[in-house]
Amino acid sequence: MIRTIFAASASVAALAFTAPAMAEETEAAETEAAEVALPTMSFGEWGVEPSLIDNSIHPGDDFFAHVNSKWLKANPLPPQYSRFGAFNLLREKSTSDVKTVVDELVAADPAPGSSERRIVDAYQSFLDTDAIDAAGLVPAYPYLSEIFAANSLDKLAALWSKPGMPGPIGGFVTVDQKQPDTYTVYVGSGGLGLPDRTYYMDDSEKGVDIQTEYRKYLAFLFKEAGYTDPDAVANAVYAFEDRIAREISWDRAVRRNRDLTYTPYTKDEFIAMAGDFPVAIMLDQTGLGQSEKFVLTQVAPSAEKAKELGLSEDVLAKIGKGTPGMFELLTQTPVGTLQAWTTARFLSSNSAVLPTRFDEANFAFYGRKLSGQPEQRERWKRAISETESHLGEVLGKSYVERNFPPENKAAMDELVANLRIAMAQSIDEIEWMGEATKEEARAKLNSFDPKIGYRDNLETYEGLEIVAGDPLANRMAAAKWGFKDNVSKLGKPIDRTEWGMLPQTVNAYYNPSKNEIAFPAAILQQPFFGITADPAVNYGAIGGVIGHEIGHGFDDQGSKSDGTGKLRNWWQPEDLANFKERGDRLAAQYDKFCPLDDGTTCLNGRLTLGENIGDVGGLSLAYRAYKLSLNGEEAPVIDGLTGDQRFFLAWAQVWRAQNREETIRQRIRVGPHSLEEFRVNGVVRQMDAWYEAFGVTEEHAMYIPPEERVKIW
Repeated sequence: MIRTIFAASASVAALAFTAPAMAEETEAAETEAAEVALPTMSFGEWGVEPSLIDNSIHPGDDFFAHVNSKWLKANPLPPQYSRFGAFNLLREKSTSDVKTVVDELVAADPAPGSSERRIVDAYQSFLDTDAIDAAGLVPAYPYLSEIFAANSLDKLAALWSKPGMPGPIGGFVTVDQKQPDTYTVYVGSGGLGLPDRTYYMDDSEKGVDIQTEYRKYLAFLFKEAGYTDPDAVANAVYAFEDRIAREISWDRAVRRNRDLTYTPYTKDEFIAMAGDFPVAIMLDQTGLGQSEKFVLTQVAPSAEKAKELGLSEDVLAKIGKGTPGMFELLTQTPVGTLQAWTTARFLSSNSAVLPTRFDEANFAFYGRKLSGQPEQRERWKRAISETESHLGEVLGKSYVERNFPPENKAAMDELVANLRIAMAQSIDEIEWMGEATKEEARAKLNSFDPKIGYRDNLETYEGLEIVAGDPLANRMAAAKWGFKDNVSKLGKPIDRTEWGMLPQTVNAYYNPSKNEIAFPAAILQQPFFGITADPAVNYGAIGGVIGHEIGHGFDDQGSKSDGTGKLRNWWQPEDLANFKERGDRLAAQYDKFCPLDDGTTCLNGRLTLGENIGDVGGLSLAYRAYKLSLNGEEAPVIDGLTGDQRFFLAWAQVWRAQNREETIRQRIRVGPHSLEEFRVNGVVRQMDAWYEAFGVTEEHAMYIPPEERVKIW
């Protein structure tokens, strides 16, 4: 995303830079940090290890700590992580499982041209830091030369159109939110080197320190690129980004509003709106010009639309000029500054495949400074991630064959079916929604497309050439292949078999435009799911995740799409008002969770609202589904714990994690998810069953009166 700042002083804004000579190469400095043992977790005989429960902390005072504090105290954060928890544990396992596949391929020495050979070459090329250091910046020279030769706005527009080249404006093909049976082109703007516009506006001591260190990082990049006055160039580029942050970028919470991020233009209207910026060159170069429709994601609403949407003055003040403003800014900015910005973004984004000093400088700022992470992640793990970014579904095929037995998929199919039944019952029973809206909600639920484990037609990346010993070229080739594949969708039927994640990804998602929920194979392991685990644990863990993704279809933004995926209002006015009132109350509760600075640095309940609705509604649905699975029978007591207690313990265990302070600050600013402790404590206290299961009363810190508990689904 792009950010803007106040106009720079005339002297800075007027700076123009000539193409620099290539910098001399220097010896690589540092070696890979020694690998350390990572934390492990025990899940006992039925899915939760009872000895890890801290009975010195009452569940009603801090349920997250009651379940997780013993493990957290015994497992300090590894130096290669800014946070570590249950998700990271499985991600480490997935990375190791994929490495087993890669190691076997390396040993087999596959034939040239085969998919196996491409995997080996991609992996080994990234892993070989000696060769990367020996090559210096030579592999980057052709790309840097292109940047330095782009001495006009027309040439820059053509350059920014090339896959792999950074640009402040970009387009891609995806499902049209208002015509979900067709693909169309979406256009957005970015441009910021810091994580969010707020970093540029932060005049606190911490904020100024980050800004200063960022400018130093930019100066390092410009010195390496051969600029004779790197500090001046860094200041000019920072000023350009600062204007983006202050004038053009939107507040993250406002950007969640899907009614504001869909502004369609015809091709002629789009070209006219761009004014003096040569957007037609970009459309021709990319192939996106074959589309006759363009959806801009950041266009300030008209006064009429703002009134229709009921936007307050406070919200309107958080909406920048967006993409039209970016076009204007680009025509006002000296070409030399734009060349320098492109140079910095190219070197920074590709630092991992450039000489070690680039990789270390990038990590020193983005890893240590912004996230508080002491050490870089091991190179081999990063090599696995790099290879997955190029050929991930080829690796996914082998991963699934080895790590995802058919019985896991069958068990997940049953869980998803039960969660859908639970959601149907919830829709029938809720009192705040009228029958007309309920009919629409049922139609949407019935149209859900669940995807479990992996897709059958995994991608083969035909035509993607991987070059042994040139990881930068491999990145550029993968970017070119991916963009060509994306543009090829124009004019074709929607591919409903396509996934947004790899089989070996530890995550899940909901896609509103396809009304689909997906659960990759790698997340279907403990602590989320165990084929022999207690059903209460499976429902409280992966059941809560399934409910969460279903809940996204009915959160404050997902609920704006109907069962076909079309972005339209299917709510009756009174029902929508009731729904918003519940969301407002939930946002207000999360605004009061303040983990830092003696309670002055707090969560953003609006930014995290969709995820919080997903959590609150999802766990409620999972609990209902768990009860349905018992068929009226009482759950057994295990290790002195009732079924309900085990259900809630499992949910808390899923979010077992700790974060460094710098990471907490960054997540509060930019993350749509609440911190883990609040994904536990903020959720369970909404559910009457939790109070009953653990004997929580008015005397306990987490207690809220029944009338203040938010119940949506």
